[in-house]
Amino acid sequence: MAEVNDPIRILVVDDDPLVRAGLAMIIATSPGLAVVAEAADGTEVAAAVDAHAPDVVLMDIRMPTLDGLAATELLRARPRPPEVIVLTTFHADAYVLRALRAGASGFLLKDTRPAEILRAIFRVAEGEPILSPVVTRQLIAHLGETGAEPRRRQARALLSRLSDREREVAVAVGRGRSNGEISGELFMSVATVKAHVSRILTKLDLNNRTQIALLAHDAGLTG
Repeated sequence: MAEVNDPIRILVVDDDPLVRAGLAMIIATSPGLAVVAEAADGTEVAAAVDAHAPDVVLMDIRMPTLDGLAATELLRARPRPPEVIVLTTFHADAYVLRALRAGASGFLLKDTRPAEILRAIFRVAEGEPILSPVVTRQLIAHLGETGAEPRRRQARALLSRLSDREREVAVAVGRGRSNGEISGELFMSVATVKAHVSRILTKLDLNNRTQIALLAHDAGLTG
């Protein structure tokens, strides 16, 4: 993770050189961000991460040799991995949901406005997912109901490991609430909310808040 006064280090992964160049130009407009490396395929990601230690990876989903889904799964399985934002051209892409389940912190459409891309990178670098409840519902609906009931049973079994208070926090995360909003809703300090989130991640062996949100959705608790 970048030090307080250091720019957030970014790896851009996309098989289209024009997309990589465009993202690099956008990122260059912010003094708080820096592109430290680029990769043209998922097969190049591990070496780039080892060589350049990025804080955030912008990961294209569809690449010819090793796609962004597989690359994200491999990357998030490593010790202390960088955060991953997946890039897609579709609002409701089954691959996006699979990437989020693998540990990506959110996704961006490739036609997202530059200012929103920059805000998303800063948020993810600070541990905040870029995933709204509406987007989650769209993605889940895109997959249909196949396997929904087994996922619900598994999600509820996992959430049963939590204390009542931790479960309330997990549901609030699933509804897209920020730490500050959860603090106000549940009458606890922001520091206590953060502590609960950390314990949830540890107890359930999850990577980030996005996975908490998806688990709460799978359990049917965020409607």
